[in-house]
Amino acid sequence: MRRSLIFGSIFCCCFLQLSSQLLAQDSTLIIDEKRFTLSEVVVRNNLDYKMLLEQIKEDTTFYKAFKNLRVLGFSSYNDIQMKDKKGAVIASLSSKTRQNRINGCRTMDVLEEKVTGDFYDRSGDYNYMTPELYASLFFTKGTICGENNIVAGKKRSVAGKKGMEKHKEQLKMLFFNPGKKIAGIPFIGDKLDLYDETAHKYYDYRLDIEEYKGELCYVFSIMPKADLGFIKNDRIVVDQMVTWFNMKTMSVLARNYALSYKAGVYDFDVSMEVEMTNLGNNLIVPKTLRYKGNWDVIFKKRERAIFTATLFDFKRN
Repeated sequence: MRRSLIFGSIFCCCFLQLSSQLLAQDSTLIIDEKRFTLSEVVVRNNLDYKMLLEQIKEDTTFYKAFKNLRVLGFSSYNDIQMKDKKGAVIASLSSKTRQNRINGCRTMDVLEEKVTGDFYDRSGDYNYMTPELYASLFFTKGTICGENNIVAGKKRSVAGKKGMEKHKEQLKMLFFNPGKKIAGIPFIGDKLDLYDETAHKYYDYRLDIEEYKGELCYVFSIMPKADLGFIKNDRIVVDQMVTWFNMKTMSVLARNYALSYKAGVYDFDVSMEVEMTNLGNNLIVPKTLRYKGNWDVIFKKRERAIFTATLFDFKRN
């Protein structure tokens, strides 16, 4: 008898769970002839969907978080590994650095550093483009003054830039504004724009609410449609992009994304995970960044790399 009661209880629990899943229905919202999927919990909260989705589209808090690093002191553990086609490490950097910001100027101290392989060339410059990009984000060379963290009204552009400086700027645009069109990249510039009418033919857009690090967040995900067939190889650049937003401030708390494409003169396959932290008064900064990439550009040697940046001990002036 007791055993029957136990099995009956288990059956009832499973049935109730299944019933709740069946009752949870996604809804479709059409805004300006563009289709979005809303989870049942989002619909139940009676949100202003159009305003919310517009805020997500025009978000600048992700870029702002990195600009905030220009006006703060912080410490960083830096781990960069360059690999060969078999996955063996051929060059690496492991270091601890400290950025100082005093009287509107920033400098950097290298507290610890271990280097292997041909990470640097004979002149002491980076022998690879990946660490050069990393350095432009997290390292300071010499003394730099007069910076601010203002992003309002500012747009990144490759105008006036040539050669390596142009390529670095394009990579930063790809990094800070995934899903936005980037001029000057052959074959894929317009395919990066995830918010135009054409993109909605190839991607699914979903808004949900879930817990992230103990905090309820809006989660906005963009994924390629499942039934694209051979079109996927030509049209899809963003394999996934998932962003967690603070429900009160709409600041980005984390973002994961992956991009890949093959063209005649280049190919790439990269993924990024970025986690933010709030220093108070909604001053958001990146806390952890993980990158894995494999890319090849004509006239440049292929680079396979992984890196992790861990930032901590932030100080205001």
